Amino acid sequence: MLCTEKLNAGYRELHILFDVDTKVNEKEITCVVGPNGSGKSTLLKAIFGLATIYSGRVVFKGEEITKVPPHDKTKMGIAYLPQTDNVFVNLTVEENLKIAGYTLERDELKDRIDLALEVFPELKYQMKRKAGTLSGGERQFLAIATALVRKAELLMLDEPTAQLSPKFAEIIFQKILELRDRLGLTILLVEQNVKRALEISDRAYMLISGRVVFEGKAEDLLHHEKFEQFCIGLQ
Repeated sequence: MLCTEKLNAGYRELHILFDVDTKVNEKEITCVVGPNGSGKSTLLKAIFGLATIYSGRVVFKGEEITKVPPHDKTKMGIAYLPQTDNVFVNLTVEENLKIAGYTLERDELKDRIDLALEVFPELKYQMKRKAGTLSGGERQFLAIATALVRKAELLMLDEPTAQLSPKFAEIIFQKILELRDRLGLTILLVEQNVKRALEISDRAYMLISGRVVFEGKAEDLLHHEKFEQFCIGLQ
């Protein structure tokens, strides 16, 4: 569904990613792991159009989208959910969901919101609350729910369990599995909880210093003889 080819990217003169090749298969969970500062979040931002791409290509469903603006990528079915600032905190849960589907007809919007609330029933009882009053885990539920309302086919999740309690983090991981298994969504996941991310993923990439040092099955990385070295940034 998505691939990057020889992607070099960063922020203005700050070069972060070097010749990064990745492939995200349809209806799979692909995780990107690595030490802090390895370029994981930059990869998602480069794909979505929020980082500077110096060279290389981003291809989505066979179409090059390297220079497509973020708002058009959203219309194409790509959702990027950053770690923070991923909901409108001054609006209610209901208003966030309705804004996410502002381009949909009324009946379709209702159906999409109903689907989102099926996946995240916890939000049914929070509809009139301001998003800014939700817990960290509930905000992540809402952020992913808005992507469902927008009919996203590819979800790019950047550290969705960061700063969450172990209980909420595990719920998020289970929801991600449900999105793949029940709804057939494709997920590109950046996650610091490396072991758990690999356990739920189909494929994996390990980034160190902006370069891919491993690509393959997630279970192969989890049991790799150099796994511990990779995680602390040693090759």
